Amino acid sequence: MSHEHPHPPSARADDLGRAFLVGIILNLAFVGIEGAFGVLAHSTALLADAAHNLSDVLGLVMAWGASALARRTPSSLHTYGFRRSTVLAALANAVLLLAAVGAVAWEAIGRFRAPTEPHGIMMMWVAAVGVAVNGVSALLFRRDSAHDANVRGAFLHLVADAAVSAGVVVAGAILWKTGWGWIDPATSLLVSAVVLVGTWSLLRDALHLAMDGVPRHIELGEVRAFLAGLPDVDAVHDLHVWAMSTTEVALTVHLVMPWRDCPPAFLAGLDHELEERFGIAHATVQLEPAADSTCARNQAGAL
Repeated sequence: MSHEHPHPPSARADDLGRAFLVGIILNLAFVGIEGAFGVLAHSTALLADAAHNLSDVLGLVMAWGASALARRTPSSLHTYGFRRSTVLAALANAVLLLAAVGAVAWEAIGRFRAPTEPHGIMMMWVAAVGVAVNGVSALLFRRDSAHDANVRGAFLHLVADAAVSAGVVVAGAILWKTGWGWIDPATSLLVSAVVLVGTWSLLRDALHLAMDGVPRHIELGEVRAFLAGLPDVDAVHDLHVWAMSTTEVALTVHLVMPWRDCPPAFLAGLDHELEERFGIAHATVQLEPAADSTCARNQAGAL
């Protein structure tokens, strides 16, 4: 039994495309503003946030492109289509973020050795705009983040950006009141640490999916137990579950059972049960006759 879902473009997909476009434009404009004011204010915290926002802009572009590729129909060369591009986009995002974090941390350490005097008030105002921009951008993806890991990655990055910008606002206020110049590079390192934690999680999950790992929301033992509990199933083997994309999961399995003249009745609804229980939308099941079944004896006699 094989089961295939066509996924034609939908109105929601168009809405998601517009959300990506608006998010990219808003964040790209803010990166330019924040970077310029970071130079004017001699603030590594603003420059750190700008670098992080720039990496997120590129991440949004890759996520958008992967989302569009995933909707392309399969071909004779790519029989699964381009669904796996969403996993590759997540992996590329993680590598990009790690590079950005390293560059920002290196600059902040240099500022400890050769400190400057940032402008606290300017830091506060620019970072406050960042809170608003990232907050609005995150809301654009909130709905789809619940069921699409590719979109959820973009959503969580934007939420983290809003939180990081809020931290820069606090750092600017402390700098304004105290004049402590070390607050600025210290905030940059703190920003880098926060981003590193989220990036490591993204890198780990993306590598897991790229290596055909079982998606983390699926417990393989529960899937095996469900299949073993089907009527007349004697054994379950060669069970494989992997992610075709960040939203679609595939399964192949061999079920050993007494073979009769007609297929077992549970096959008709098995694909629906797997999708409802575990979110597995693409299932391929091979039936094998049990050793003592009539079908197995007939096959042995024919040999």
